[in-house]
Amino acid sequence: MTAATHSTLFPQVPETADAVLDGLDPEQREVALALSGPVCVLAGAGTGKTRAITHRIAYGVRAGILQPASVLAVTFTNRAAGEMRGRLRQLGAGGVQARTFHSAALRQLQFFWPKAVGGDMPRLLERKIQLVADAAARCRIRLDRNELRDVTGEIEWAKVTQTVPADYPAAVAKSVRDAPRDPAEISQIYALYEQLKRDRSVIDFEDVLLLTVGILQDRHDIAEQIRRQYQHFVVDEYQDVSPLQQRLLDLWLGDRDNLCVVGDASQTIYSFTGATPDHLLNFRNRHPNATVVKLVRDYRSTPQVVHLANGLLSQARGRAAEHRLELISQRDPGPEPAYTEYADEPAEAEGTARRIRDLIAAGVPAGEIAVLYRINAQSEVYEQALADAGVPYQLRGAERFFERQEVREAGIALRGAARAGGNDSLLDDADDLPSQVRAVLSTKGWTSKPPSGSGAVRDRWESLAALVRLAEDFARAKSGPTLSDLVAELDERAAAQHAPTVQGVTLASLHAAKGLEWDAVFLVGLTEGMMPITYAKTDEQVEEERRLLYVGVTRARLHLSLSWALSRAPGGRASRRPTRFLKGLRPGSGSLGSLAAAGAGGIERGIAGGRRKPRGPVLCRVCGATLTEAGAMKLMRCEDCPSDMDEALYERLRDWRAEQARELAQPAYCVFTDKTLMAIAERVPTTDGELSSISGVGVRKLDRFGADVLAICAGGDGGTGDEEH
Repeated sequence: MTAATHSTLFPQVPETADAVLDGLDPEQREVALALSGPVCVLAGAGTGKTRAITHRIAYGVRAGILQPASVLAVTFTNRAAGEMRGRLRQLGAGGVQARTFHSAALRQLQFFWPKAVGGDMPRLLERKIQLVADAAARCRIRLDRNELRDVTGEIEWAKVTQTVPADYPAAVAKSVRDAPRDPAEISQIYALYEQLKRDRSVIDFEDVLLLTVGILQDRHDIAEQIRRQYQHFVVDEYQDVSPLQQRLLDLWLGDRDNLCVVGDASQTIYSFTGATPDHLLNFRNRHPNATVVKLVRDYRSTPQVVHLANGLLSQARGRAAEHRLELISQRDPGPEPAYTEYADEPAEAEGTARRIRDLIAAGVPAGEIAVLYRINAQSEVYEQALADAGVPYQLRGAERFFERQEVREAGIALRGAARAGGNDSLLDDADDLPSQVRAVLSTKGWTSKPPSGSGAVRDRWESLAALVRLAEDFARAKSGPTLSDLVAELDERAAAQHAPTVQGVTLASLHAAKGLEWDAVFLVGLTEGMMPITYAKTDEQVEEERRLLYVGVTRARLHLSLSWALSRAPGGRASRRPTRFLKGLRPGSGSLGSLAAAGAGGIERGIAGGRRKPRGPVLCRVCGATLTEAGAMKLMRCEDCPSDMDEALYERLRDWRAEQARELAQPAYCVFTDKTLMAIAERVPTTDGELSSISGVGVRKLDRFGADVLAICAGGDGGTGDEEH
């Protein structure tokens, strides 16, 4: 093991307290030395806030100013708390409590319950959704699975904002919040849910905070015991604190002010859960003598990425925008952000996949690349495009498209309708495939107009709407398609998208990407209606959408790509517009003075990665019909046109692919998809040129697998792969 490796994986504990300060920049050092009184650290994205606060705690402990057991550091995720504890141990400050709000409160509740209440503490309810379902049933209100999730979310929001059931309708109206059901109904369900918990002697996670607050308010002796133990408090991600968490923090503090908070109002993107930046923005008002330190040196992103991030916030409005931080990159210059306008969504996905494949070929690890989108329903087209390009991927924060409950249920319903055929009265007035699909999916929650607001009901609708669009595209691509044909297509798509077995490109929503970073980030689908999302109506909601895009931009270290499509499907009307948030920042969209002038890049238009000519109509080589569905275009024929595939050759290719996948420790589709193998078995290429003309066989795959495939097509066994590559 080299010294460098040793120092990276197992850093030596600093020998002295002063050595803890080594390597901190001036502002981080100021944070570390501010060990008394209220401290507010305004930390921009990538500025080393965790480094600053952990070194602050460690310096205080190592210098004998802080006792480890007297410090409580709280954050919002177990991952962040674990990272904080790990860093503190490496700095020689073991014994400091670093926990989430819920974890800290639960320990206190368990310890003090016998003294404060007596008897055993109620059982903690791991999942409240079944109890919400029971409450709704007793109210004689029918909720499907997704409505249950949304109503459960509303109850959680009400509790963290300290809203009782009777006050819920008024609180919703005041907050301009889109309730998933009639607020009076939710209030009724909420009240009965609370009653059922009492009847069954259970509590939920929000109760952990509420009960701890109640005990500390009522029992001054217990509150004083906690205050004697914890003398110093640190709160990370302070912009995400809810009113209930702030109330608990106030009770922990009492009349003391040894509090250090860290946050960035420009990264407030969870207001729908009750988070508010008001506590961060009001910190100076509550603590006039507070030390305020701004961290603006960005160590994560290149000047080009930081420039765009600053430009986004320069257009922001509202109170949070008044406290925005102007980041200053500390990295060497990198490539300009790439802006690409595509004709349609499949072209955008294909172009993104090609660019990703190029980055991987240039040495960027797949695990250091991310595709970020606004809603989870956008993932399917990127799953397909990456699979076709042979790029492994993993989804974060969402089920794969074909594994989502609503998609599975829709598939079952479509399969049943296909079997029933003309005997299904539901299809009596449906005279073509799209209308049949719409009729069937209407029983599963699809409507011609999307539901208002966000949440699980909207997510479910988006998934079903994606299936409706797929049926429309499928009908245009085939002559007289049936429901059975569509079901077979869905089965094939699902089978081709099995979970990868190796690290791959991350597909994630922008919300799920918070707190993460990658070398290369692709921000896709940046059109009006998606960014900002359609249901962002108020100025405050629109500004949160801008902050969401800012979070997405600041996830990128080096490569950043932003793209949008002018229409949904190939041949569709180009009626979409790129997001307003890029106006004055992307080339050709007006000017914001020096902000727009700094970038030298331009907008690429309409082609996938600039590598091929814009595609015209693709015609079936059997019947001459125009092809629009990706699988049909790969085969160069309609799905129901006669196939001249060499079945024996196809099986040999499948056996060879399975062996390659095992050797490479990759999913089979990363070698070639089923459709690509079918196309090869139909055309039986004899030269590199003929093989490369088949969709799905790019330069990289031709170089890596071409000799084997041509050998198999010529009757050989293809060997065991090209070892030189």
